[in-house]
Amino acid sequence: MATISPNAPRLEATFEGLIENSPIASVISNPRLQDNPIVACNEAFCHLTGYPRDQVVGRNCRFLSGPGTEPWLTEEIRAGVREHRPTLVEILNYKADGTPFRNAVLVAPIYDETDELLYFLGSQVEIPEGATGPSNSRRIKAAETVKALSERQRQVLEMVAKGLLNKQIAGILGLSEKTVKMHRAIVMERLGIHRTAEMVRVAVEAGL
Repeated sequence: MATISPNAPRLEATFEGLIENSPIASVISNPRLQDNPIVACNEAFCHLTGYPRDQVVGRNCRFLSGPGTEPWLTEEIRAGVREHRPTLVEILNYKADGTPFRNAVLVAPIYDETDELLYFLGSQVEIPEGATGPSNSRRIKAAETVKALSERQRQVLEMVAKGLLNKQIAGILGLSEKTVKMHRAIVMERLGIHRTAEMVRVAVEAGL
């Protein structure tokens, strides 16, 4: 089991704010703990899956798997975690009552200022039964929206999606942290979103 920093509870509380009020079902997991367990989930996740928080926190996300879950897609998620890269797949998962559902799952890393991996952000969107081409629709819409951003705004969005913090982005782009925060605010406004977790999802769906 990995050694946990004494300020881990404070970090978890900080990053929990990324998902707390998001309308997208989201979790945060801690790769520094054995089996990368979930350490925070939001109300949207509990509503989507039917699991209360006390049956979610402390478990690996694979508890949503079932008899029809595609093993090659599960491995794709695992590979993304191993390689610390954002990964988006559409996979068959199961709710608490056993109901299967198509689930668009995003997993993305979050780093600290020293490029150390802190957490993984996971978000889930249920694909309506019988929907035709939902993934293409979402990706096309995301790509069109991101294309309307300025080059600098796209750069900031791409780095946010890679899990970089404001200080890291500022250093790479040669900007002040205040300027990075300004660009993030503009991006959120233009994308019509309010949370970093939603920024990450849009960026990955757009192919950044």
